Amino acid sequence: MSVIIPILKSWWWLILPVVLYFPARFLYFWWLNWDVWYEEKKWTILEIIPPAEILKPFRAMEDIFNRLWAFYDFPDWRKKWCEGEPTFGGGLWFSFELLSFEGEVHFYLRIPKDSEKMVESIIHTHYPETEIFETNDYVQNVPADIPNKEYDFWGEDYVLVKDYVYPIRTYKFFEIKPEETKVEKKIDPFSSLMESLVNLKEGEQFWFQIIAIPILDEVLPWTKRGRAKADEIVKRLGKAKDKSIAGETARTVLLKDYVPFEPEKKKEEIIPSEMKLTPGEKQILEAVEDKISKRGFKVSMRSLYIFKRGSQFPNRKTITRAYLSHFGVENLNSMKHWGETKTEVKYFFPKIRTFWRKRDIFERYIERVPAKSPNSIGGTLILNSEELATIFHLPAEAGNLPSGVSRVSFKKGGPPPSIPTGKRE
Repeated sequence: MSVIIPILKSWWWLILPVVLYFPARFLYFWWLNWDVWYEEKKWTILEIIPPAEILKPFRAMEDIFNRLWAFYDFPDWRKKWCEGEPTFGGGLWFSFELLSFEGEVHFYLRIPKDSEKMVESIIHTHYPETEIFETNDYVQNVPADIPNKEYDFWGEDYVLVKDYVYPIRTYKFFEIKPEETKVEKKIDPFSSLMESLVNLKEGEQFWFQIIAIPILDEVLPWTKRGRAKADEIVKRLGKAKDKSIAGETARTVLLKDYVPFEPEKKKEEIIPSEMKLTPGEKQILEAVEDKISKRGFKVSMRSLYIFKRGSQFPNRKTITRAYLSHFGVENLNSMKHWGETKTEVKYFFPKIRTFWRKRDIFERYIERVPAKSPNSIGGTLILNSEELATIFHLPAEAGNLPSGVSRVSFKKGGPPPSIPTGKRE
């Protein structure tokens, strides 16, 4: 200690900047990202009213997510350090949201304002009869200070149970092929979610949000991780280890006719490694390889059940859990609520901690930001376009859905050919 103190007195001016660098860097980017860049960025809320019938809801929605992946634009040095564009994903992001207001269901998309026309064009390409219009943010319909004396809510984020390289069950599982039943049928779990949402009563609201951030391996090496997992499944041999001089010398002395550093002869395998896999291993291998073959997104998913005090139904808070359970596969992956953000604490000052958890998840919802700090993967999911389209898409037959689901009940068309157009021959 007698030696350290004189060193600190003499060299504190050199040591202090090193110690303070990381906290100062964190605070600088937090201020630059959220108090400068985010406050200046203009966003818009689009309401989407689906048509009465959609023939291919899953595949159309998957292609929409693939097109929206074009938002990927990882910031360069100037955008990151000077302008404050966040680096927790591939540049900008978007948010698909589902709202039930006392049983009336609405679909929303929140995007950067300067991308509005492009996004409308993408959606109309796949859903020509869809109505899209800009609207006010529905989060303004509840007090900003909830929970309060009038309103309370339950909220939670959702995460994957296993490593993100394992996929969830996608729409391919729910599509029954025509040759199997002679009639094409679709099983859409989304209908069960709609049924639950239209049953909300007066004083109840349910908000469901999916924030998607396009990613590449340079941001998060998810495809490399998936390939490594695939290699592990087929038990491919790794590179041979270099032989040490000491080891080869010992073997030469102890073993007669041993030639040091001679390459080992590999036995030719008659049966390829793929043929040795069990049916379950083959299914996992194909699923992992299929997942990493498509566009990837870093996703935050959360839901809020908001109610006026005295009008709540406790079972409503499990609506999203029940819906997401459709996509779970025991040998692949599934989703669950994330205990760290669930608005319920039962120990160590439970009331005050529950209050602050509610404030935290509510603010993250209305700001449309990831579950944890911008540079953290905690509380996020890595999903591809097929998985996202399975979870969120426009309903296949809105005409058969409950009356609380908004939809376009007529088709657009051009004028009849008999009407004069004013063009002369």
